[in-house]
Amino acid sequence: MKSSIHTLLSKSILAVFLCGMMSYAAATKIEVYKSPTCKCCEKWVDHMRANGFTVETKNVGNKEARERAGISPSLGSCHTSLVEGYVIEGHVPASDIRRFLSDRPSAIGLAAPGMPNGSPGMENSRSNPYNVLLINKEGNVSVYSRHLPSDKNESLMRLK
Repeated sequence: MKSSIHTLLSKSILAVFLCGMMSYAAATKIEVYKSPTCKCCEKWVDHMRANGFTVETKNVGNKEARERAGISPSLGSCHTSLVEGYVIEGHVPASDIRRFLSDRPSAIGLAAPGMPNGSPGMENSRSNPYNVLLINKEGNVSVYSRHLPSDKNESLMRLK
């Protein structure tokens, strides 16, 4: 009897936590600067919406937004996003963004430079390992998370 009450209580706490996380993500607006014709950007926007974010797209390209945010061209990708005072450059998974917003580090933001095969929006028959980079206030980078081809939704390693 105690075991079933404990299980029910544990499941209830988990459900409340998950609902709270989805409510937080749903309340989180992300502004995406992209080309109006970029299909992979649209797929990434769909990924963000599917993960509970409210997305506002600006179909004006991202070069100026990237420059204003202080992101080096070497870290560039096909879209630049702004969320809660941070910059997200490229095909960064929603799970990394959610964790980043929860941690609230002293940083400019995150970047997935280039257009890594297998990242959200870049799913195809070829997947490559890729890193999501943390960009600190000085513009220096460190690995925030690593993603393997078999690991489409979660980080292999979470680094701080």
